[in-house]
Amino acid sequence: MKPAPVKEMISFEDFEKLDIRVGTITAVEPVADSKKLMKLTVDFGDHVRSILAGIKQERENPYEIQGKQALFVVNLPERKMAGEISQGMLFDVGYSDGIKPCLAVPEILVPNGSRAG
Repeated sequence: MKPAPVKEMISFEDFEKLDIRVGTITAVEPVADSKKLMKLTVDFGDHVRSILAGIKQERENPYEIQGKQALFVVNLPERKMAGEISQGMLFDVGYSDGIKPCLAVPEILVPNGSRAG
């Protein structure tokens, strides 16, 4: 793989606007009207969210991530896709570079809702 060019510089203030948190994926379900999307139920400690992720075709077994902690962007506006509402975004590694995607995960078990950054 050849790394993609570094994106345009942003200010530290812009970076601080992102709210990236750890959550545990408690359920993984297919989205009926989509060939790509799976619905993740994610526990953030003080609340649970539904987050849609385009992992149906990029993983041999998209259900294998159930029970794992991962990083999520949680301060995006809700978005309706394939008739379902997504309340955030899975923060994964690899898809944009054309390699097999994997979860961005904490090194050790941390409390759900812990912030990255």
